[in-house]
Amino acid sequence: MADIAPSRRRTPALRKDTPKRKWRRTFLAELAATSNVAASARKAAVSTARAYEARRADPVFYREWQEALCEGYDLLEMNLLHRLREGEVKPAPGAKRGTRVFDNATALRLLVAHRETAARQRAVTENRNSEAIVDAINAKIEKIKQRRLAAAAVPASPIPASEAIVDAGQ
Repeated sequence: MADIAPSRRRTPALRKDTPKRKWRRTFLAELAATSNVAASARKAAVSTARAYEARRADPVFYREWQEALCEGYDLLEMNLLHRLREGEVKPAPGAKRGTRVFDNATALRLLVAHRETAARQRAVTENRNSEAIVDAINAKIEKIKQRRLAAAAVPASPIPASEAIVDAGQ
């Protein structure tokens, strides 16, 4: 019997929506929700090694990974801010109701950490406001110039006799 050559399987070129890449959407959504690479990989049913390898190999995936992490950190920060502002209800020993506890130390550390960012954002906002103020001043100056030009173009009218001041000495 003659040996039959094994058939070659043709693999289609990878497209963005092939099953091999569908895990990325799940991974990125979970990463944005949790900021946790291991949990995101478990949810997407891939190993963390595969996720990191894809991040190194694909610049678009790397950018999406960074965006998902930023989104996750924003969500985490909003949750933390909510807890810091509203406090947490903790059970009080021997009491029927818990007491609301505020973590002032963490709140202060968060404020210090974001002081520079907040100052930078205020500067950007104030710069926009100052540009609007300068534009408004320039518009007012232009209106004043136009009124003066219009007033200079109109000849002066003589004063009516009824409004003339008569000098009693003459």
